[in-house]
Amino acid sequence: MRRQLPIASAIVTALALAALPGCAGGSGGGAATTSTAAVSVGAPSATGYDGALLPGSLRPRGFTLANQHGRRVSLSDLRGKVTILTFLYTASKTTAPLIAQQIRGALEELPKGTPALAISLDPTGDTPARVRAFLHAASLTGRMEYLTGSAAQLRPVWRAYAVAPASAGAVAYEHGAFVLLLDREGAPRVEFPVEELTPEALAHDVRKLERE
Repeated sequence: MRRQLPIASAIVTALALAALPGCAGGSGGGAATTSTAAVSVGAPSATGYDGALLPGSLRPRGFTLANQHGRRVSLSDLRGKVTILTFLYTASKTTAPLIAQQIRGALEELPKGTPALAISLDPTGDTPARVRAFLHAASLTGRMEYLTGSAAQLRPVWRAYAVAPASAGAVAYEHGAFVLLLDREGAPRVEFPVEELTPEALAHDVRKLERE
């Protein structure tokens, strides 16, 4: 059975909260306005995408964090470009390295300069030295920006994208890991669960999204 996608799950949660008295709005995300939008996530053969197409009503979920060199990076900096986004932690022995390798493979098929971002799930363990070593091992030095920060800085981003931190455990991470494609406005548009992620599919969907 296919797992429930993190972004779709966040939409369902937002809709449920919106129905409660006194609840309005979210944490910066743009939830769909109807429950059928979340149900319709997926169906690559119908959409032409290899990944799961997300509701078009989602809005950008902005953030500003420091990359592995200490430079501040904001989602708004990438406006006008389709961006690959994922969530990693350097202590992961299997899933994070696998995701990094799949993204590297996709970048080799795409034009130089295609943005790829990883956001840390481990504010304590993802030191600049460990991040640089991780990127070097994955042949992603100079090709991916790995964004880190304090727990207080990262927590709102985790909530906005419906991800759990590394402290939730390796099993939780492995079951929930995914890669997102953000459109030119920065909104989540396509999601790949890790078990369905391939370089070819990721590169295909980047190119398709760029043509929209």
